[in-house]
Amino acid sequence: MNNRRPETRYPALDRLSDAERVLMVKEIFTTVTGAYDFLNRLLSLRRDVAWRRRAALEMRFFRTNRLLDLATGTCDLAVEAARKHPGIRITGVDLVSEMIALGRAKIRRQGLHRRIHLLKGDAVNLPFADDQFDAAAVAFGIRNMPDRIKALKEMVRVTVPEGRILVLEMALPRSKALRMAYRLYLNAFLPRLARLFSPNPEAYYYLADSIMNFPEPGAFTELMVRAGLEQVKVHPLTFGITYLHVGRKPAALTKN
Repeated sequence: MNNRRPETRYPALDRLSDAERVLMVKEIFTTVTGAYDFLNRLLSLRRDVAWRRRAALEMRFFRTNRLLDLATGTCDLAVEAARKHPGIRITGVDLVSEMIALGRAKIRRQGLHRRIHLLKGDAVNLPFADDQFDAAAVAFGIRNMPDRIKALKEMVRVTVPEGRILVLEMALPRSKALRMAYRLYLNAFLPRLARLFSPNPEAYYYLADSIMNFPEPGAFTELMVRAGLEQVKVHPLTFGITYLHVGRKPAALTKN
């Protein structure tokens, strides 16, 4: 099966340096804000809502009652966590100012602006001291980070001992038949549908590329272990098109 995508203004990931990829991701997420939430619901058939709800259910708060939501985007995970855990406070961090602006408007509409604080920041250089959060999470954002191991290590650093790190991310299903169907959806149907609603439909070719190039669940589990996590569990969601990875920071973390 030919999986080559048509040429767009966004190069394939294997042609980019890490620095070029970061700049491209910032440009993409600056241009898709208008229809971002709507397309997330439409293109996932609203399964993204259930996936975030499952991630919130796996969170545990026991010391600081604080959550770090990395690559928070328009704050969907932060809002879900706030609903599920009424006693917590949440800090959302994102690299794109336009996304943060949408997030601020959303949390204000929902009366959560006193519990959710947003700031612009880089996942690989977080502006927090060690051991600040009971849990740190990233939903559908780590595939956009070239240096994933450094981002994971930063999440571990700012989480308290025995705290949880949660990564919710899309991937290719393990079933050969489903994988072929999903590739067809990503490469053909998704960009065409996005063209009807998005001001930058070509961004969805990048989305497909980033999903198809994301590590297999076992390989990503190994990455989390390398970052210093233990008891890493992997939960396949919706036939394995999304995985929730949950790891625990050891009680006494050995410094590398």
